Amino acid sequence: MTTAPDLARMKGDLAGLVAIDSQNPPGFERTAAAFVGNLMSASGFEVRYEECRPDRTNVIGSLVNGDGPVFAFNTHLDVVPAGEGWTGDPLVLREADGRLHGRGACDAKGCLVAMIEAMRLLAADRKAWSGTLLGVFVADEEVASAGARHFASGRPAIDFVVVGEPTSNTTVIAHKGSLRPLVRVHGTTAHSGTPHLGVNAIYKAAHVVGMVERMHREVIALRTHPLVGSASLTITRAQAGTADNILPDRCDLLLDRRMIPGEDEDDVKAEIEALLSTATAELGVRCEIVDFKATTGGASETERTHAIVTASLDACRRHAGAPREPHGFSGGCDLVHFRTIGAHGTVIGPGSLGVAHKPDEFVPVDEFAVAPLIYRDVALAMLGRGMLE
Repeated sequence: MTTAPDLARMKGDLAGLVAIDSQNPPGFERTAAAFVGNLMSASGFEVRYEECRPDRTNVIGSLVNGDGPVFAFNTHLDVVPAGEGWTGDPLVLREADGRLHGRGACDAKGCLVAMIEAMRLLAADRKAWSGTLLGVFVADEEVASAGARHFASGRPAIDFVVVGEPTSNTTVIAHKGSLRPLVRVHGTTAHSGTPHLGVNAIYKAAHVVGMVERMHREVIALRTHPLVGSASLTITRAQAGTADNILPDRCDLLLDRRMIPGEDEDDVKAEIEALLSTATAELGVRCEIVDFKATTGGASETERTHAIVTASLDACRRHAGAPREPHGFSGGCDLVHFRTIGAHGTVIGPGSLGVAHKPDEFVPVDEFAVAPLIYRDVALAMLGRGMLE
């Protein structure tokens, strides 16, 4: 194909998308979904919308071009809250020193716009490929992946997927997962002037804190994966007490368990339950899991030898000079939800995780400009040969 991306158009699309406030929470991605839907519709894609929750909207564009596999581009419409410390308006795209600044420019509206441009290129030259091309752009990835979970719950037939996240235009094939159990440690309330008449839940929770730390150091952190590093278990929140002069009768601890590919979520839950049972049996600590906080989901990995990995590595090397070795994410993303419905996929996108979620977030213009060519070539490799595995 000789058609090149239109960088000026891409910058305009990114400016329009960044200007739409989809900070999550609360998300409210409906306006962003409509904006993206209009872009896809203008290129001949059939567009539909899904509400996974009120005002939390996915948009799916579909172009059927003969027989063949189903290939999807996926990324998310929501962004993290802008926060403080910006040198300009976070919802106004600003170009400076070869960078495009704005909330979501890197994570992941830059990826989304580059995918739309790749879809335009593919729609303009339908003789080069055969099959079904999808754009699946979802809500709520930054908190609980409600959009991707809702989409996957319909069990759509998808053979291949490229997920857009900032990877500096390298190929990622594995990512960690997360689990956040809320553990409640019980005590007995009493006046702080007569603490011997009660049981201080904070003191009891201190035993659990020590056990969690030891379990991480002696067991969990020893589990490693060559691309994503070590599994982990830590505590990120602790809350107790209702008044300054009352012994707390409960102390809530929020655990953060990062899973690596190969770990089973049910096994991880059972392991934490066993830890709490030990605290009760050996130390007399009454404790329980009362909730699981929302997360993106479990860990995932695509086989290094799969054709989409080869195609992704080739395209990233061709257009971005990337090394011909895959990488991994220490965080999570929506690839796991596409893997659960049988799709093989990779994660690719312009921009760096090192600047995502920060003030003055940016995507480098040069990476942004070539990303559509990478996306296009991966799709062509999988649809052009009519591969199904």
